[in-house]
Amino acid sequence: MDDKASGAFELTPSPTEAPAKPKRKRIYAPRSAVSPAIDDRLVTEARAIEAEDAFRAGMTGYMGRTLVQATLPYREPLRSLEVWERTVGKTSLIIKQGHAKNRAGKWERIGYPYGSYPRLMLAWIGAEVVRTKERTIVLGDSLAAFMAELGIGEHRSGGKNGARTRLRDQMMRLFLADISAQIGGASVEEDLQLQKLDVAENANLFWSTSHPGQAGLWQSTILLGERFFEETKANPVPVDLRALRALRSSPMALDLYCWMTYRNFSLAKSTTVPWDALHEQFGSETKTLKKFRENFLPALKKVLTVYPQAKVEPKASGLYMEPSKTSVPRRIKDW
Repeated sequence: MDDKASGAFELTPSPTEAPAKPKRKRIYAPRSAVSPAIDDRLVTEARAIEAEDAFRAGMTGYMGRTLVQATLPYREPLRSLEVWERTVGKTSLIIKQGHAKNRAGKWERIGYPYGSYPRLMLAWIGAEVVRTKERTIVLGDSLAAFMAELGIGEHRSGGKNGARTRLRDQMMRLFLADISAQIGGASVEEDLQLQKLDVAENANLFWSTSHPGQAGLWQSTILLGERFFEETKANPVPVDLRALRALRSSPMALDLYCWMTYRNFSLAKSTTVPWDALHEQFGSETKTLKKFRENFLPALKKVLTVYPQAKVEPKASGLYMEPSKTSVPRRIKDW
């Protein structure tokens, strides 16, 4: 089967980079059909999204704008690193890992939050912030109930590498991490904005990973960091939780989806985002631009399955974007 038949992307040469050729039809994701090569979860959620928008389905999540512009690690950074950072344009995200006692009663570094689970948690927490307007968030009566809220209820395996263990580990990493953002300030004459974005000030987890369906004697809660709470409440980016669930196997796809719907809120005219800028945004953990493209194009294909309104086309010069509907219908009060 050739690439066109399989639905794979081809990089379209830009007019400035190649001789004039017959105009190619832009590649837009189909609105109803989905590729049979995409897994069942992606297909199921794409159909649900097509049938009913996120607001009506009660499946709207929210991400703080800063964490859409500069995102968490995809893979686990070395614990020997004192600080992990990602810089995108004028925005830098800086993370210091937290510490906790091990089974021997000694303090140790617990590692950085990374991958899909922290991203799913942030979107769900954002939904609770917008819904309740409260800093204290109730996580649920049991671990199983919380996993179901995040859309990972069907993977309730325990053990060292099981979903329950990994989720609790990522919760610890996210809630104990010291997270800051710096915007601008590259020179003494440039405006500088500093933000402390620690997700949690306090956390009370009364769940059992051995008995995930068992409710604790008290409710598990987190008290959100004040600046994180204010940022999420003031600058929420609406996302479809069903799309996040469908894309959870790819942290890059999760970030790309959130970024595309965020960009489409303010995109007034067509533009091409250069590959170098895309690499800075989504591929700083990939050494070469060629390898980044190889990772980016499959992620884009997945995103367009759950976000078919996005009018984009990968070209030799970058990602061509036309103004499109946001993934979640616009409601000014929520943006």
